Amino acid sequence: MKLAMLGGSFNPLHSGHLFLADAALSSLGYDRIILVPACTSPFKPGAQGGSPEDRMDMLVASIAGDPRITIDDCEIRRAGVSYTIDTLRDIMTRYHPEGKLGLIMGDDLAADFHRWRQAADIIALADIIIAHRAAAGTVDFPYPHTWLNNEIMEISSALVRERIQQGAHWRYLVPAAARHIIEDRLLYGYTPPGGLRVPGASVPHGLMVRVEEAARSAVSASRFLHSRNTALLCWDLCLRFGLDPKAGYLAGIAHDMCKSCSEEELLSLARSDGEEISKLERKKPGLLHARAAAVLLAQDFDIHDRDILEAVRLHTTGGMDMGALAKVVYIADKIEVSRENMDPGLRELSRTADLDRLFRAVLDNIVAYLRSRKLDISEGTMRLLEAMERKKL
Repeated sequence: MKLAMLGGSFNPLHSGHLFLADAALSSLGYDRIILVPACTSPFKPGAQGGSPEDRMDMLVASIAGDPRITIDDCEIRRAGVSYTIDTLRDIMTRYHPEGKLGLIMGDDLAADFHRWRQAADIIALADIIIAHRAAAGTVDFPYPHTWLNNEIMEISSALVRERIQQGAHWRYLVPAAARHIIEDRLLYGYTPPGGLRVPGASVPHGLMVRVEEAARSAVSASRFLHSRNTALLCWDLCLRFGLDPKAGYLAGIAHDMCKSCSEEELLSLARSDGEEISKLERKKPGLLHARAAAVLLAQDFDIHDRDILEAVRLHTTGGMDMGALAKVVYIADKIEVSRENMDPGLRELSRTADLDRLFRAVLDNIVAYLRSRKLDISEGTMRLLEAMERKKL
């Protein structure tokens, strides 16, 4: 197998790194590229940011499903400053490449190659591949080498770190999986919406993505569009009412994920939540999709946040003593932008009214609609209405 190696701090990994790896694979005939993250780079000893574990996690997550690229953590395990000659010998001993191992370096490093430790031995062991990174033309490199025919991407890890620290745009300079880790772990000075800087205090991005992908795969395109519009409105309303926007987005994206389940599947899932199946739910098992989705979130995604599960479970019928997040999801489900025949006044009210007033207005609108068509109203909705009347909400 023809192998090439691309080392670096990857602090953080950005799209330019993977672009170079892909260029070498496609244009030079390599079968696999080995990315080798430095523990401490001899070229960037003062670089600040992600720990070796953070950088490894970003690398591994970002190449999922691509067998052409692998990661080797030999320099991290070695600790301290590693030198290319040591890594080359280690990689060749363990991987047994066909022919010489390719060594990819940027033209920004090539000019000082003569200063590398045991440069002559590196030339003897490896095929040098120089990638266009920064230089306008070629560099003086008086050793056997091959130029990689790649376009220059004006991206660097330092640029990404700087933009994160400044609150500037950066998210699509890195692979999505790396972005999720940066945001979840508050790396490089990242500040989440609302300014909350407590790692683990919100829903992990990776979990949001997994749930969203499951929801997208489970329902039709039009149903998923409704779910995503609901999630976006949940995010906006949560920001407005001082709630966790990630929790709102997750509940919104998941609320209809069981909408396409069979009646048998809905009944089976709903029974496992320990609650009775009502007469109306037996008559119309489709109403159980909300309860089923809450069960699925707990069973398949290990989500046990009571507010999120309540919001998903009650988004259709409502219920007694609903929390703030449950009210947000109930509202968003009913008035998101793709909903037809919705009173536009409710959407306008969502920009100005407090949460309880908005919730009552949406609930009254839905109940009036059901009564006008002589449709059944759930026991949960009726109990909620009675409780609100008693409280004069």
